Formats: sequence, structure tokens, C-alpha cells
Amino acid sequence: MDRSIGLFFGSFNPIHTGHLIIASAIAEEANLEKIWFVVSPQNPFKPSKSLLHEFDRYDMVQAAIADNHRLMVTDVEFHLPRPSFTIHTLDHLRAKYPEKKFSLIIGQDNLESFHKWKEPDRILESCNLLVYPRPDAKANELLLHPAVKMVNAPLMDISATYIRNLVKKKKSIRYLVPEPVAELILRKGYYLD
Repeated sequence: MDRSIGLFFGSFNPIHTGHLIIASAIAEEANLEKIWFVVSPQNPFKPSKSLLHEFDRYDMVQAAIADNHRLMVTDVEFHLPRPSFTIHTLDHLRAKYPEKKFSLIIGQDNLESFHKWKEPDRILESCNLLVYPRPDAKANELLLHPAVKMVNAPLMDISATYIRNLVKKKKSIRYLVPEPVAELILRKGYYLD
């Protein structure tokens, strides 16, 4: 069966249980072969000053998914020009893995700004968009596009900003991030300054 690889892009600053619940639900619902967490060194829409170093974020994702064979992390964008544009990453992955079919996993709230992405039409021509529900996301005509599929996944409202603020205040982040991630954050003193 021709199953695709789901690409879940993000800064994962830090990765949290919301990301993992969504990835797991989408892997099942969309019958994906695997989900690759694509750690973005620099998102063109987000300032980079608040980001932990990309290798630290990569290590946290690796720690979070180590026990799940359907999930993996990739540093593909670390080796591409910055800022990272999804279409460039897709082009690179298709050239490197011509035998694989890719689907892009995005939150419903991202549909509102999708037209601002670099070459959005070409993204839609080259892969399917698997869209998961987000709180307060508005209806969008893109959901009618044949390459766009709404996936049944839990509505998650956990934010990395919320987690970073808790760490700064030296409050518990238990259950918000996987235990190995919490241990890394604590041991390395991430997000304290």
C-alpha cells in the first residue's frame, strides 16, 4: 500500500504532549507510514531570539519520541538556507527520497495565513495537507481543496510559550511535556533567562 510520510514542521520550543497526541492521532487517522518531526531552525514568521539552539530542540524531540517507532525527528532544515521555507524543504526531500510520498501536517489556524507562505500553490500541487483542528480556528475555503483533508484529532490548546513561562517561574511542567523532555529542560537549565 502506498502510505505517505507525514511531515510535522515546528520549532518545538519545547516539544510538548499536545504535539505528540496530535502526531499519534494523525498517524492513525490518515494511515501514515511514519511522521517525521521537522525541527525548523528559523521560521520566517517567528522571531528567532526566543528560540533555543536548534540542536537542543532536536535533542528534546528525540527524547520525546524515542519509544515510538512511527515517529522520527529530522534535522533536514539545519542544512538548508535560512529562513526555512516549506516549499524548499519539500523540494529537497522529494529529490532525496523520490520513492516516498509526503503529506504536510498543519494546524487549522495555519490555513488563514497559508496564502502568505512561499509558493502555496506549488505546495498544494506537490503534497496533501493534513489539517488538525485548533481552538478558535475560522472556517476556511482551503478545506474544500482536493489536496486538503481535515483529520479527526483532539483539540489541543497547550502552548510552548505557556510551558516556557512556567519554567521561568520555576513551576512544574509535569504532564505538559514528556518526562525525558522535562528532565532535559531541568538538567540543562533551558528557558530560565
